[in-house]
Amino acid sequence: MLRVLLWSLWLVHSGSRALAAITVGQQIPLGILSAVAPGATQLAAYNDTVLNPPPIPTPAPATSWGLSLQAANTSVPQGQLSIPIPGTFLGFSIEMSVITQLFGINSSFIQPPFLNLMSNIAQRSGAVHVRVGGNTQEYAYYVDSLPESRAIAKEKANTNNPTETPAVIYTTDFFYMLSNISSFSGVKWYIGVPFNDTTKFRFEIVEMGEAILGDNILGIQAGNEPDLYVAHKHRNKTYGPANYTDEIGQLIAAMAADDKIPVKNTLIGPSVSGTWSPEDVFDTGFITKYTDNLLALSVEHYPIDNCFPVYGISTYHDPQETFPSFLSHSAAQSLVKPYLNAASISQAAGKPFLMFETNSASCGGFPGISDSFGATLWALDYGLQMAYSNFSGAMLHVGGQNVYYNPFTAPPTNQSKFFEWTVGSIYYSALVSAEVFGKTNTAQIVDMFGNNASVYTPQYAIYENGALARVGLFNYMTDPSGANDYTASLSVAGGNVPASVQVKYLLSDSVSTKTNITWANQTLGTQRTVDGRFRGTENIITVPCDTTANTCAIRVPAPSFALVFFTADPLPAISTVTFATTAYTNLGATATVGKDVLATSNGMTGKTWLLGSTSKGQVAAATARPAVGAGRLITVWLLVMTGILLETWD
Repeated sequence: MLRVLLWSLWLVHSGSRALAAITVGQQIPLGILSAVAPGATQLAAYNDTVLNPPPIPTPAPATSWGLSLQAANTSVPQGQLSIPIPGTFLGFSIEMSVITQLFGINSSFIQPPFLNLMSNIAQRSGAVHVRVGGNTQEYAYYVDSLPESRAIAKEKANTNNPTETPAVIYTTDFFYMLSNISSFSGVKWYIGVPFNDTTKFRFEIVEMGEAILGDNILGIQAGNEPDLYVAHKHRNKTYGPANYTDEIGQLIAAMAADDKIPVKNTLIGPSVSGTWSPEDVFDTGFITKYTDNLLALSVEHYPIDNCFPVYGISTYHDPQETFPSFLSHSAAQSLVKPYLNAASISQAAGKPFLMFETNSASCGGFPGISDSFGATLWALDYGLQMAYSNFSGAMLHVGGQNVYYNPFTAPPTNQSKFFEWTVGSIYYSALVSAEVFGKTNTAQIVDMFGNNASVYTPQYAIYENGALARVGLFNYMTDPSGANDYTASLSVAGGNVPASVQVKYLLSDSVSTKTNITWANQTLGTQRTVDGRFRGTENIITVPCDTTANTCAIRVPAPSFALVFFTADPLPAISTVTFATTAYTNLGATATVGKDVLATSNGMTGKTWLLGSTSKGQVAAATARPAVGAGRLITVWLLVMTGILLETWD
């Protein structure tokens, strides 16, 4: 009330001409809803909900135990070791409608934070795999140009789709933008052909993609979640797996007749989401009919949905009650189990098996779960379990401001001058996964089931070039007292432990926290402060081993993930190329003065103080006004003392 009164006094004294030149400081800027009136909706990407961590299970798992590891992959029992896994295993699936926010406006204006975030991972894994698509790819279409030289634009949302995702309009520059990102940061792309009209396929996205991106295209998705086409009113009620298989045949025939598509064997499907099983499609002859055109087989899956609060469909799930279901190894195992047979079928057919889109919950995730350190551990465990089960890659989905689960979020356009990016908790999952598997593309992983197969302390061993290279140790429990930290004594059968091992820790105070996540003591920053570059000094712990007993004792705090390096030279210097912001979308001046500085500065006297302006066209008018009188000076002094500052109003 005091600020409202003071503002009113200022208007009375200053007149209407001041309206364009002064704004009230220390307020929540436009578009930010974290401190709004009761009943207003907070943007999901910046939600501040913090849940309670689950209690320690009864009985609690042992806090000291041994884990015997084989020195060579040839000694691992047959069937327990995965296929070779690339460091690019955990990538990102980015909804096509949000790429302007994340990538940039066009090929000449690319977001430096995005380049930095991708470079962090590429330096560890050799590249980053990114799928651009989702529901918005199905209706995408090409135009020669767009206003303001934009690479894409969004059309009116499709109200038949429960998530009301819009169609995307794109230009040739969209592909040049992707190509430039690849050259800067090592990203390789999956794209999708629109699939809403199978009588006249819009192949521009494939033609231009192949011509401009070349080897930076990984594959072309053919149909996104076709098992939901009926529910989304994209097909009639009789549409089934056989119909989808027939449509893929039509797509292949049309591509064969298109001379602008020289590469015709990079299709990915069926990308079913769970309403159909992949076997439902495989049983139609999908693989045998189209094996020469298929690069990989794919599915998409979310463990649960949170559609009810926003769309009024499905069932309401209370986040606090749902939280524990993410915080054990059982969560990862149960998610992968339905796909074990499909993964085996894919291997037999000589095709990679991909989780093409996933995250913590469909319809945007859960507040307090999807953006927590618990989700970091869950997504990392889920990724490693998929790799152990012979998936060849998995894409963590990225949406807009209205979802909780984003690995990274750009600020809204009207906030980009004073806020930076936000990194979500599962970005760290992808970052750490890159170091788990490394750059050699020879890594093989095995689930160890140590500590009496406790679901709260899972472990994985990773073999590289046939030899034991790394061990990953999870602790899903939260206990600030340290009583449920555990020590795993690692031994090597058929070999010897080294004199010492190095350990990198993924840490936070609790599975509930979302602002204090570190990897080897480095963090990217808190909400709206991230530029994609790490902060803090990297801290890799050297642990001496007992070579006489052939053991290395590794402490794992509750909660955390520890990555133990057994190789002699495990950590070549990671020198990430980073990018600074050198251009701005708004060229008007932005002047601000910190309230503490303004409150304590001498400034000019009331006798000589003339009010200037930081708004265009206002300086002359302002300087021509008479000196401020005593009444006005008192008002200005009160404004200063209550946190008012002068800044640009654009």
